Amino acid sequence: MLLLSLDTSTTVCSAALHQDGALLGCYELFTERTSSAMLTTLIHDVVQHTGHELSQLDAIAVGKGPGSYTGLRIGVSTAKGLCFALNKPLLSVNTLAAMTEQLRAFYPATYTLCPMIDARRMEVYCAFYSAADGRELQATAAEIIDEHSFSGWLTSGPVVFFGDGAAKCRAVLGDHPNAIFLGKLITPSARTVGALAGAAFAEGRFEDVATFEPFYLKEFMTAKPKPVVL
Repeated sequence: MLLLSLDTSTTVCSAALHQDGALLGCYELFTERTSSAMLTTLIHDVVQHTGHELSQLDAIAVGKGPGSYTGLRIGVSTAKGLCFALNKPLLSVNTLAAMTEQLRAFYPATYTLCPMIDARRMEVYCAFYSAADGRELQATAAEIIDEHSFSGWLTSGPVVFFGDGAAKCRAVLGDHPNAIFLGKLITPSARTVGALAGAAFAEGRFEDVATFEPFYLKEFMTAKPKPVVL
């Protein structure tokens, strides 16, 4: 099974190719702003440089969010366009679950992993996962961070906070003995989107290409226009 995976949920734009669960190649671009031109270039490079063609793909997977509104629209639109053009099925993976997959092997089974994506002000998008098997323990939510945040989880045992939203949490909860913060920034990647999408493919958990939308989590908010005084 040859699987192309995409992630554009943050400022990191990435494309990866997996075959039967093995990673063949991954291209990542760290930019201030993701564009469709950047993503299509990465797709071309990872497919060509691994000796394959788009027509050989069995499915296309995308990180569905949460994350940047613009980034998610670009990634999902590109994935859907490829699915329509190539007549291939679409798979989607929660961005936070894919981030968790990068760390699970490095922590004891008793630990809880909390990936965080920066939102506005003191808000983050986050979820809680078991380090043992990647099982979701608490669904993705938008949380405003204060000194009382996640007190129940921290009382229960060690929690690893990571991602670009974790700095907000560290400033408030960094002194708690069960709060663990990484020295390295963990960003979403098509590498682990593809790793999780392989299981979804095997289980037949495909998306409806025509109706699928990104998991924005929150409605897009814009500033109210100022009234014009005549």
